[in-house]
Amino acid sequence: MARSWRSFMLGFLTTILAWSMASVSTFASPGARYTTPAPARGFQPSSWVVAHATFYGDETASETMGGACGYGNLFSSGYGTDTVALSSTLFKDGYACGTCYQIKCAQATACLKGNPVTTVTATNLCPPNWSKDSNAGGWCNPPRSHFDMSKPAFMKIANWKAGIVPVMYRRVPCVKSGGLRFIFQGNGYWLLVYVMNVGGGGDIASMWVKGSKTGWISMSHNWGASYQAFSTLGGQSLSFKITSYTTKETIVALNVAPSDWSVGVSYKASVNFR
Repeated sequence: MARSWRSFMLGFLTTILAWSMASVSTFASPGARYTTPAPARGFQPSSWVVAHATFYGDETASETMGGACGYGNLFSSGYGTDTVALSSTLFKDGYACGTCYQIKCAQATACLKGNPVTTVTATNLCPPNWSKDSNAGGWCNPPRSHFDMSKPAFMKIANWKAGIVPVMYRRVPCVKSGGLRFIFQGNGYWLLVYVMNVGGGGDIASMWVKGSKTGWISMSHNWGASYQAFSTLGGQSLSFKITSYTTKETIVALNVAPSDWSVGVSYKASVNFR
């Protein structure tokens, strides 16, 4: 009887194994080896978080031009009016410049019907106002996470007459067309570079520059989206190495600027973060 039971179980397990192998062969070609799928590359959206949003300026967004990130004219630099000034808690001393957020009004009578979502890019700092309470005018006081949006962006999610509304927000990938853009300032002995059109996480942690006659030179963070190198680089073609603040990914942009590069000129790379 024991032998019959063992024979039955052996036959049963053999049948199950054969069925499993047949199922695998249905989905895999002969000789294929199963491997764990690779994780998705590039910056991924974060979870939704509660905060508040206000707006500054008028419908023309003229007061948003320039800003602490140093992007200058936001129309010519490609950011337009879908921009936001971050409270210092989010701004991170300028390392958050270029980051992208989805924002939607939440649970307020001023919210537009359907609670539409708008995407904005961080281009400015909303400084603290220590003369006012954090819940009564000092909206950008630490440790609050707050978004001071351009008025055109704010009007996409709420009635502007409300002044301030509760929102839900999350970080999202910055979707950019083309490669990184570099605008030069300084001179042949001091190079100041503003980096724009940054995809993926949108932010930068560190940069290096390489002249055609030098090795890689570490650049220090000046402010906002600008980095500097105190080196003699005039008359050399320039390449850059950039590390993302969020993802820690590093990319190399070779031969971005020719040897006759000039300050005040924008140079484009063929690479970008995703």
